[in-house]
Amino acid sequence: MTPGRAPVDRPCRLVILGGGIGGTAVARRLANDARFDITLIDRQNHFVFQPLLYQVATAALGAADIAVPIRHMLKRARNVRVLQAEVTGICTEAQRVDTDIGPVEYNRLVVATGVEPSYFGHSQWQPFAPSLKTLADAALIRERILGAFERAEAVPDPLEHARQLTFVVVGGGPTGVELAGALAELTRDTLAHDFRHIDPREARLLLVEAGPRLLPSFHESLSLSARDDLRSRGVEVRLGTRLTAITAEHVEFGEERVPAANVIWAAGVQASPLARSLTAERDPSGRVMVAPDLSVPGHPDVFVIGDLAHWRPERDSVALPGVGSVALQMGHHVARGLRDEAAGRPRRPFAYFDRGAMATIGRHHAVAEIRSLRFAGSFAWWLWLLVHLMFLAGFRNRLAVLFHWAWAYLTFERGARLIVRPAPAPLTGAPPMSSPRVTRAPSAAAPSSTPIVTRQPAAEEA
Repeated sequence: MTPGRAPVDRPCRLVILGGGIGGTAVARRLANDARFDITLIDRQNHFVFQPLLYQVATAALGAADIAVPIRHMLKRARNVRVLQAEVTGICTEAQRVDTDIGPVEYNRLVVATGVEPSYFGHSQWQPFAPSLKTLADAALIRERILGAFERAEAVPDPLEHARQLTFVVVGGGPTGVELAGALAELTRDTLAHDFRHIDPREARLLLVEAGPRLLPSFHESLSLSARDDLRSRGVEVRLGTRLTAITAEHVEFGEERVPAANVIWAAGVQASPLARSLTAERDPSGRVMVAPDLSVPGHPDVFVIGDLAHWRPERDSVALPGVGSVALQMGHHVARGLRDEAAGRPRRPFAYFDRGAMATIGRHHAVAEIRSLRFAGSFAWWLWLLVHLMFLAGFRNRLAVLFHWAWAYLTFERGARLIVRPAPAPLTGAPPMSSPRVTRAPSAAAPSSTPIVTRQPAAEEA
């Protein structure tokens, strides 16, 4: 049953949870529509173009190149309020969202909080194998990758050299394939001549996939192309291999133990815990089963979109994948449905238009599948560059990324190779490491004293 038309003199209170591709798509489509009073809530203050997170993790791009403050994106939308808050629960009966800064009431709710990493019941692996979902994750992985080369340069033990320079990527989907390819370029090209006691080109790169092939959502011919190209770049591809242990010292594949100091998790995801706040059927990964109009069955005032939604086209045997194009189209559809509802028209069912899928392996090699068309090699690589550049948010980001890509293409250099750690706190009662000595001439009106001098830390970019 579709709710009736909202009164004209009282705008519909629309709350959007999540400032990713789907959530911001709804807000931007309904911007400055007086029929809606919109509140967008996200735990971060920025929108991230997630398909390029792996390039931040491998030092090809900086964090600011792929992220935009949400407030800046929506600064011209006078009917949109942005709140940085942690959502703790949803009460559908009271039409209320609970957050760490207080409750927010709604007439319509859009839940677009996405997914989080799944370690398949092995949560103890998480400290040793970080995933790649946020800018903070990318910064941590970049620090660990670059720090491994620094530690290998400093220690004399050749066994420790080998352990520090062994990188294991777990998961053969697009994220894992792109990470492995980027690591190969980083070690073979960018860092090749930066060190004196180690040769970064001797780094060991492993890509581990439990399934029978890489990129299982792509055609088999493209999976084989990606596998062969990774192997030609020096990546060891292990198919049909399940990890049995990950520690700070090593990884284990059954009976085989590989000393490795760096493991990156790209193997699986599960629904945001917020899905459990909704009284709705969920699939095995926790995604919410939605109605044809993307609302929650039994709750026509609540929509779930993006990676958190399980929606299967009538003629397909599997649900749509959790990719950006799906989230974008779902966001546009919900915005159109809300406009129809405000005008007294019925909502229409969601229809997905498949724009294809792409994954890049490295310089001059990518794979692309656009409906019945399949490409591999240089053409797919240039197509990948063009599409991702077009979908970046903001002209400044497009210009910055284009410059970095052009520079890297011409010089093989990566400009974001910074290891930034917070300075250690001084010991209690200990004098500062370098306090400037200040003398002042004694004054008759005041006793001699030494003023306190505060040294401001230099600004650094993560």
